[in-house]
Amino acid sequence: MSTADINHDFDFEIGTWKTHVRRLTHPLTGSTTWVEMEGISIVRQVWGGRANLVELQADGPGGYFEGLSLRLYNPNTHKWSLNFASSSDGTMSPPMVGEFKNGRGEFYSHETLNARPILVRFVISDITSTSCRFEQAFSADEGKTWEVNWIATDTRISDVVR
Repeated sequence: MSTADINHDFDFEIGTWKTHVRRLTHPLTGSTTWVEMEGISIVRQVWGGRANLVELQADGPGGYFEGLSLRLYNPNTHKWSLNFASSSDGTMSPPMVGEFKNGRGEFYSHETLNARPILVRFVISDITSTSCRFEQAFSADEGKTWEVNWIATDTRISDVVR
């Protein structure tokens, strides 16, 4: 693979980050109860930049959360797939597929929540050298309306991966 096939969209995130997470407790139920957690996110580049691995740990009144994300770049489609697993069940969710445009990443997948099909959107925005924002939203009507259920704001601790 040539270096022209390597995408650098996620290079900004390589390193160690402090994360502040807000999570809606019961998405798509009318709930307005949010819980907050604080934690650490570590992002490592793998495959010479064609992929990266994210380890996330957060804790707070909303409980303890541990997640892992493998992001893979497809040089044929010029899109990324975001593959996420939570330590609570040890399985990968369906990959979210998308791309960055004008400094904003948008990724989508079809999933199931409480036995009903939903569309999931994951947005990465407000990217600077020292901070970024992640937002997840669900739609039960194929994207006509969205309910945000996860917001994480990350602040860089170090460019070094611990």
